[in-house]
Amino acid sequence: MAKRVLVIGSGLGALSGALRLAKMGFAVTLFEKNATVGGKLNEKKLGAYRFDTGPSLLAMPFVIDELFEFCGFARKDFLAFTPVEPICRYFYPDGTTLDASANVEQMKREIAKLSPRDTEVYENFLAYTERLYKLTADIFLFSPIHEFAEILQWRNLPTLLRLPQIDPLRTVHAGVSRFFKDPRLVQLFDRYATYNGSNPYRAPATLNVIPYVEYVLGSYYIRGGMYRLAEALLHLANRLGIKIHTSARVEKILHDGQRVNGLQVNDKKIAADFVLCGQDVVVAHNELIDGFEKHREKLNRLEPSCSGLVFLWGVKEQHSELAHHNIFFSADYQKEFEQIFDAKRPPDDPTIYIAITSKSDPAHAPAGGENWFVLLNMPYLTEEINWQIETGRVRDVVIKKICRMGFDIANQIDAEFVLSPEDFYKNYLGNRGSIYGISSNSRGTAFKRPANRSRELRGLYFAGGSTHPGGGIPLVLLSGKIAAELIAKDKK
Repeated sequence: MAKRVLVIGSGLGALSGALRLAKMGFAVTLFEKNATVGGKLNEKKLGAYRFDTGPSLLAMPFVIDELFEFCGFARKDFLAFTPVEPICRYFYPDGTTLDASANVEQMKREIAKLSPRDTEVYENFLAYTERLYKLTADIFLFSPIHEFAEILQWRNLPTLLRLPQIDPLRTVHAGVSRFFKDPRLVQLFDRYATYNGSNPYRAPATLNVIPYVEYVLGSYYIRGGMYRLAEALLHLANRLGIKIHTSARVEKILHDGQRVNGLQVNDKKIAADFVLCGQDVVVAHNELIDGFEKHREKLNRLEPSCSGLVFLWGVKEQHSELAHHNIFFSADYQKEFEQIFDAKRPPDDPTIYIAITSKSDPAHAPAGGENWFVLLNMPYLTEEINWQIETGRVRDVVIKKICRMGFDIANQIDAEFVLSPEDFYKNYLGNRGSIYGISSNSRGTAFKRPANRSRELRGLYFAGGSTHPGGGIPLVLLSGKIAAELIAKDKK
């Protein structure tokens, strides 16, 4: 009889793990508290405007290809990936702009517009990021780093001996500043620490691997919208016989103090041989797992990543000066992160990210209009902030700032929806409203996120952005792969 796995949540990590387990012969049942699958990767429609509500850029597409192949399908039969060019258009407070490009020569020409002396160091910077990727990928991305027997295999020894070269003692900012002198370029590459919700002035320089992933491995958009990925994985799940229950909130992970034995869902107890939890690790220990107080206290001492404030704006005019991805930088980046992580309040001058998928998919907005996904980094939830008040105040700040930059949309917004840090907790159960799980603002948390296999309860495993190897579409999918492989190994 097939071993039974119960899966909590339908984020990409949970879906990835569920698909692999079903393909390996497990009987898989998944419970999702919301009405639709996908977790933070979701979509919203406001009249004729369509929006992605979560991730807006795809990196490392080969991770998705491998998942489809493992399950016996061809990704191209379900999803079309298209490169994004420019990768992002950057707007600076002094009025200058830069179009980031995966083409090295084109990127050098863009850099020369800001700082000719920094042009030649760009390739040196890429070589540095490539070295970080080659040193870290196998161990920190593709392997269960907490499983010492796995990490200490002979094939990993050459990499382990070179780990001091992954630049763990400098910060992201210090690492970038070794190459670029123009503060605008430093700010551009500092930004990549925010891809896992961290502060570039505190996070280790090892995170400078992220530009390599984006500029060398490629940046892509999923035709039709990023949510097409969740729909495709749902289709695979149905084909593989996974039982999926939506609007079904898990209330408890059941255990005997040593091993899990099932879940309680809607007051009903359901038996299981294994449980794969796609919910945030900290929240799961706070709300779903009784006992283990010391471990719970340890998890709650970890600093959450930043949260976010999202405005979905249906804009009834088009703006040719904007690209698919756009960034309006703050004038004082360090102060912005100090306010987010130290003062724990919304920054006075937030950096503004605007994704407009109608630039690539015109059907996502009515004729002559655009769909703006506007994201600002915000502190995780504290009792001191009233988000109903702050949302209105920050909205005014954003509209005035982009107006100063040449885009007066105050009277162009005819559809609006807001996601605050409170919504990120309510909708997705992110720890204190965080988007990316644990921050990487110290070497300890950057290199050792919570494990994919529980050390407290046998048969309990974790996938998702709050666990190893981290946040973002490819890493979350890899967390499901790692968890599924651990379950398969422990079945034997």
